[in-house]
Amino acid sequence: MCGRFTLFSTYETIIERFAIAAGAIDEADFQKSYNIAPSQQVLAVINDGSQNRLGYLRWGFIPSWAKDERIGYKMINARAESLSEKRSFRNAYQNRRCLIVADAFYEWKRTEEGKTPYCITLKSNEPFGFAGLWETWKSPDGSSVHSCTIITTDANEAVSFVHDRMPVILKQEAEQLWLNPSVHDTAILDKVLTPYNTDEMEIFEVSKEVNLPRNNSSKLIERIG
Repeated sequence: MCGRFTLFSTYETIIERFAIAAGAIDEADFQKSYNIAPSQQVLAVINDGSQNRLGYLRWGFIPSWAKDERIGYKMINARAESLSEKRSFRNAYQNRRCLIVADAFYEWKRTEEGKTPYCITLKSNEPFGFAGLWETWKSPDGSSVHSCTIITTDANEAVSFVHDRMPVILKQEAEQLWLNPSVHDTAILDKVLTPYNTDEMEIFEVSKEVNLPRNNSSKLIERIG
């Protein structure tokens, strides 16, 4: 699964890495975070049919038919294997896909002494995109909430040390396909929802301070041991 992640790359790096077109969010609205948690706003890339655009979505998917937005707290992740089967995600999988921008994510290993947090990132230290789905929900008062979920798959060899699931990190060559709103064939999309290459990732223990979402500093990604 994925329950916490980071984004500390510069605004300029993100714009270049994801080929963001003019009209992206202003740099003044961009915020770094070392401890992004569910229900918070997350930076996402969506393609409007001609160009990539950057914006914020609430982390926690709210289906358009939901009666209560609190359902989003239960839908921060979506399993890749069942996207086409689940009523909540089926339509978004075909029509509303996004990349959720990150630099690293956290996972916890269960031990006899409790849960130990680990940070997982790319050896290249470059930002990457989680495969995500987004949706717009209309509240009873008429306002709109734009929300998203992070897709997960089986853990690769590196991540399986701490957990049996991991977020889908898309390879750069797959990002264009994933974002293309004219692609609706889920059989094609299924092929890119695979574990990321173990050899390109690294994992290391970090401070238990990450356990509390209110803690948010670069100390959270410092290696222990």
